[in-house]
Amino acid sequence: MWSLVKRRGAALACGSATVVNAIATGKGAAFGIELRVRASCELTDRPGEIIGRVVDDPPESPRLIEICVQKVLKHFKLERTYGARVQTRSKVPIAVGLSSSSAAANAAVLATFAALGRKPKPKLVLDLGIDAAFEAGVTITGAFDDAAASFFGFGAVTDNIKRRVLRRFRLDPKLTVLIYVPPMKFHTSRINMARIKPLQKGVKVAHDQAIRGNVFGALTLNGLLYSGALGYDSTIALDALAAGALAAGLTGTGPAVVAIAKSSSAKNIKRAWRGRPGKIIITKPAVEGARIEECQ
Repeated sequence: MWSLVKRRGAALACGSATVVNAIATGKGAAFGIELRVRASCELTDRPGEIIGRVVDDPPESPRLIEICVQKVLKHFKLERTYGARVQTRSKVPIAVGLSSSSAAANAAVLATFAALGRKPKPKLVLDLGIDAAFEAGVTITGAFDDAAASFFGFGAVTDNIKRRVLRRFRLDPKLTVLIYVPPMKFHTSRINMARIKPLQKGVKVAHDQAIRGNVFGALTLNGLLYSGALGYDSTIALDALAAGALAAGLTGTGPAVVAIAKSSSAKNIKRAWRGRPGKIIITKPAVEGARIEECQ
């Protein structure tokens, strides 16, 4: 059933942190965090012209969000009716391992649905965003774990190849999530898979632990494995654990490191990380997933 085309739409999606990185095995796990990407989409009368902008980081390519809009228009057979302008504003640092691409894709797809006056179906939103990520070359496995955590807000243990959620979990929203963000970026497309293949057995153990509910153990093991393979300093996570973190490890393909802790330990972890170059972000596990916003 057709709905009234509003021509303008906006949406929010949360970033996520890694429990198990799926690159080694095709199976992963992630949980949403209270850092969000906002996308806005305005339909135009110039079919075939989709212009994107990453407001917070203009040098970053807008290709992913442009493809997201294009795929939504094609899905509804409206690519010859409308063009669009799409932009993102983000609290999620780009290319540090916090699922900025998955969050941007979810938000851009939802914003386009909103502009068209269409009611989004979760599986369709995820599929369109993941297909766009493959086409844009920003993912290796499709990052279904990141996309699901970003869209739904909960923790998800997944089979990325089959795009299936194997187990859901929620972290206590009273927990603190600390993120150490070094002053550098790493785009997943640059990863050397020859360094990752030897991790398969260890990462499978981490994924099995996540399936069984040992999320903290899985996160820490996964982080140590990938830090070693990618040449990152594992002492950042180890320092957090020594300071009282329940879990700590590399998120995504880095370079950021995430720690989960009770609020009583947060100051000690921040103190342990102080003096390192970069910044420390303090946030919480997400309590809400992606949503369409009313345009102002």
